[in-house]
Amino acid sequence: MSQTAIITGAASGIGKHWANVLAQCNTYRLALCDIDEDGLRAAFTPNENVRLHRLDIRVPQEWQRVIDDSLAHFGRIDYLFNIAGGGRPAFFLNQPLENIDWVIDVNLKAPLVGMKLVGEVMVKQGAGHIINIASLAGLSPTPGNALYSAAKGGLRNASIAAAIEWRKQGVAVTVIAPDLVDTPLMQKHLDTGREEVALTYTGVTLTVVDLEKAFWRAMRDKPLEINLPRWRGWLTKLNHVNPSLMLLLYEPMKKRGMKRLEEIRRQRNARTKT
Repeated sequence: MSQTAIITGAASGIGKHWANVLAQCNTYRLALCDIDEDGLRAAFTPNENVRLHRLDIRVPQEWQRVIDDSLAHFGRIDYLFNIAGGGRPAFFLNQPLENIDWVIDVNLKAPLVGMKLVGEVMVKQGAGHIINIASLAGLSPTPGNALYSAAKGGLRNASIAAAIEWRKQGVAVTVIAPDLVDTPLMQKHLDTGREEVALTYTGVTLTVVDLEKAFWRAMRDKPLEINLPRWRGWLTKLNHVNPSLMLLLYEPMKKRGMKRLEEIRRQRNARTKT
């Protein structure tokens, strides 16, 4: 039996890879969404099982349009993959005031709006699964990325709370918190190389395939939370329990992150030249 999935952020990065994976399975009906409509249409061809939608995730009315269209064409919604997001790293006093609204709107308020509106449909169905992409930055305060850390931490907390509220109604919620993922956003870091992003480069670099594996695991086991990699998740939680550790660790971690950032940049420049 075919199942219906809404995927946000489907024009690039994690969302594009995952949408391609599900499209190739031939057992999913897909509502693929992105604010970059041109990129979305360049990546996918609509057909009877694939609907393409320009979606500004910050606008409830646009969410409702996608939901109504999915129900009209597919009859139900089995999965929501809340993948779309973005960062504007800077030290807090260097953040323009408008970035506060943008980062919180895109990474917290918008996925919560989608979760509520799709959740209402799933509760009526008595079944469904919402999978939200947060970040390890949401498990631990991250200097240089305070706004993103605040937004993703809020998304994680809301996801777990909703999961507990909805479990008896047949609806699961899983929050996936990855370390750095090699996506177009990472390329922006490599282009700038500022100290603000240094802590992002103190762990491992994941690929979209790592996220694909996490999605399959989430769909199979329906856990409350998946941290990628698991060991980094435990380290960030330890720092969350005792945040004063960051006072001691920040400078050496920043140096390590900047060194790794330079190494990755050199490796990519070398590959480009060859």
